Amino acid sequence: MEIQTLLLFVVASLSINLIPGQDVVYIVSNTMAGKLKMGLRAATGLGVGYFVHTFAAVFGLSAIIVNSAVAFMAVKYLGAAYLLYLGICALRNFFTGNSKINISASDAGNNVNVFKQGVMVAVLNPKVALFFLSFLPQFIDPKAASPEYQLLVLGVVFCITATLCNLSYAIVGSWLFSSAKSQRFSRVIEGTSGVLLIGLAGKIAFSKE
Repeated sequence: MEIQTLLLFVVASLSINLIPGQDVVYIVSNTMAGKLKMGLRAATGLGVGYFVHTFAAVFGLSAIIVNSAVAFMAVKYLGAAYLLYLGICALRNFFTGNSKINISASDAGNNVNVFKQGVMVAVLNPKVALFFLSFLPQFIDPKAASPEYQLLVLGVVFCITATLCNLSYAIVGSWLFSSAKSQRFSRVIEGTSGVLLIGLAGKIAFSKE
């Protein structure tokens, strides 16, 4: 795997994981409902759930690569279309100003089981599985040796960056979303990520491979 590809993947992962979504709501609401440690437990639980999706994506995509190059290209193009859709939605929120997330302590779950709930929130979310199947193939070279290794490395890197972003939200999220600048922050992140997602989709659409 080329270092340029890995660096692009890290930048893309960070940008996407910074978008305030339902995982962020879960983390910040637990921080607001209890203490910082509750938000950290929620973020860690979500991270464990991401690893489950990583291994599922590695095995599933690896099987597709081995059995059919055409099927893998179809997955890549369908994934690119899904990333394009996510990018358009992010840009729409950026331009319309609908990116502010209202978070309250009532959104939190049971504090005692917040870690287990975090795992289940991630594992049982079909959008997370769909995102993994859409995102990882965009950075894979099926002609290179050991595509399974490429997928595993990218998946682990994504889980680490996602967990770091979630831990950051647990630490500063409650302050951030209670400030007057929360809407501006959300719009900037969604605008940037929207452009990045559309760029990734375009890269696949116009790729000669």
